[in-house]
Amino acid sequence: MASFKLGFGFYHHMLNDEMFRFARQCGATHAVVHLVDYFGTAEEGQVNQPVGQQGGWGRAGGSTERWSLEALRALRDRLSHAGLELAAIENFDPSHWHDVLLAGPRRDEQIDTIRTFIRNAGAAGIPVIGYNFSLAGVASRVVGPFARGNAESVAMDGVDDTPIPNGMVWNMVYDPDAPQGTVEEIDHETLWQRLSYFLDAVLPVAEEAGVLLAAHPDDPPAPFVRGTPRLVYQQAMYQRLINIHPSSSNALEFCLGSLSEMTEGDIYETTRHHAENGNIAYIHFRNVRGKVPNYSETFVDEGDIDMARIVRILNEASFSGVMIPDHTPLMSCDAPWHSGMAYAMGYMRALQKNM
Repeated sequence: MASFKLGFGFYHHMLNDEMFRFARQCGATHAVVHLVDYFGTAEEGQVNQPVGQQGGWGRAGGSTERWSLEALRALRDRLSHAGLELAAIENFDPSHWHDVLLAGPRRDEQIDTIRTFIRNAGAAGIPVIGYNFSLAGVASRVVGPFARGNAESVAMDGVDDTPIPNGMVWNMVYDPDAPQGTVEEIDHETLWQRLSYFLDAVLPVAEEAGVLLAAHPDDPPAPFVRGTPRLVYQQAMYQRLINIHPSSSNALEFCLGSLSEMTEGDIYETTRHHAENGNIAYIHFRNVRGKVPNYSETFVDEGDIDMARIVRILNEASFSGVMIPDHTPLMSCDAPWHSGMAYAMGYMRALQKNM
């Protein structure tokens, strides 16, 4: 039996007993939770337009109370009661760290807030926080019948170069009253400097709290999206992120789909390298066909990645972390999202049981 653990990802609005039962019925034993609500995201089958355009994904502004020690312990206990272990929290609300990403006037104040979140997660026994250090976030994607049998999934067909308006990062509006204009143009090195500033400030706290900070690669991994540079748009750049601040808490949210979409690198060797070096905190198990700027997301068994080979590599490296299905194609039935997720979970469960 493979040593990885089977997990399930929950957006904030999915944190209810019905969803917990569904995850357990699919074989999940662990949970990765978003404390942010995204509205109109393609992975939930609600988008009929380019993802990240037409006003973005909604309004930022989630309460910091969701990150309080009491709230995190209560969430952990709710999941435990349902038979799920809280393995990670994924992503910060843009309202909590927009000036960290933009190097704005409230950067140090917001870093203090993130430090508090990390300490609370550690005290609540939550071992990982995933993050994506990106200005544009997930953009340049469209939805259509791109998977097997014309199942609806997500694709990229060219790069969106629409400038980001002031008051928005990560496709979410954090300041609806921001002055007119667009986000400042910067180069790649400036964004790397901002990341370094952030990691230097928070990794010592994460080490003390016993929490891994796990970086997601860019999705989609184009050099620029919406006029802003990306950090990890080639596989080798993951190692630069590890090297920028060597730390036991500097880790990777290893998204197989995003890595496969990159134009350089070997997904199998990249997986082996980071698994053997203990860099992988947890894995997004997703398959795709093609490379940026033209790719489509597929069912887990029909894309460019040999997923069974990935699991064999992870087993050889003694990876025992959590893998969750990422967004999946929607199936043609009364429960399109649930069916797509159950299909992915069943495939992963079979790999887990038979490797």
